Amino acid sequence: MLNTIDIISVGEVLIDFIGHQQGVQINHTRDYHRYLGGSPANVAMNMARLGLKPVLVSTVGDDGLGEYIFQRLSEVGVITDYIKKISDKPTSVIFVSRTDGTPDFIPFRKADRCIYEDQITTEILKKTKIFHTTCFALSREPAQSTILKKAEEAFEMGCKLSIDINYAKKLWKNQEDALNVIKAYCKFNPLVKISEDDMLRFFEKKLPHEEIFQFFHDNGVETVCLTLGSSGVKLSQQGHEIIQLPAKRIEKVMDATGAGDAFWSGFLFAYIKEKPIEECLDIALKLAALKLQNVGRLPDNIDVLSELL
Repeated sequence: MLNTIDIISVGEVLIDFIGHQQGVQINHTRDYHRYLGGSPANVAMNMARLGLKPVLVSTVGDDGLGEYIFQRLSEVGVITDYIKKISDKPTSVIFVSRTDGTPDFIPFRKADRCIYEDQITTEILKKTKIFHTTCFALSREPAQSTILKKAEEAFEMGCKLSIDINYAKKLWKNQEDALNVIKAYCKFNPLVKISEDDMLRFFEKKLPHEEIFQFFHDNGVETVCLTLGSSGVKLSQQGHEIIQLPAKRIEKVMDATGAGDAFWSGFLFAYIKEKPIEECLDIALKLAALKLQNVGRLPDNIDVLSELL
């Protein structure tokens, strides 16, 4: 069967309330603006803006915020048929600081963790090129078990896997649980996106980049992408020289929330288009730079595709 879905993005869709005051943490933020958020949702929306065919698998509450989410996703072109709406839990929300670095956040997680196996059918996996998820999505049941089981099924069908290891201690029961779940997903040789901040939180100490790469290679991952903020990116492919590229220069950072999602969207977009790995990184850096100059999400009225190719 021919692939007809470019990417299935599995995990949280929620509402980000991003602080209006720039450069302050949550304890000093006076008011917030509403944006659609969640890393898998961001990736799906970015992919749709780039002209691809994405499916989002997630769960929202049967409430006004859930309706808003469906409306925004549909407007962009994300396939929403696999998003469940439940009445016993409200749509998840997160309060986020507005900074030029990694933002502080307070999550109120309800519906987003309720992802079940019947939302990811064998038929849709047969049509899919990339199965993507996040560490956030894997941190709670029943989503965790669902994603691991369906990731294995996708892998056995020849689908390429992907994961953003956006680890945050406050989302997990303990670090050991996170380690075991991440290792379980890595057995399927996903494309891995990590950041220096993620790894500092995950290992609870600063490690040389080579040790970080080796950890993932030892657990079955061939390609590991390490984002370095304003210093750019490093990519390690097992058996090859490490590739390093600088970040794109921009005049002013407006909002860093979602920059990692924009980066990974650009990388996966180029990967699906079968671009050379260094070009995948270059396109990823361009999309991240574009996001840093916009608050909330990538703008709808920019022809990103023509700029990147």
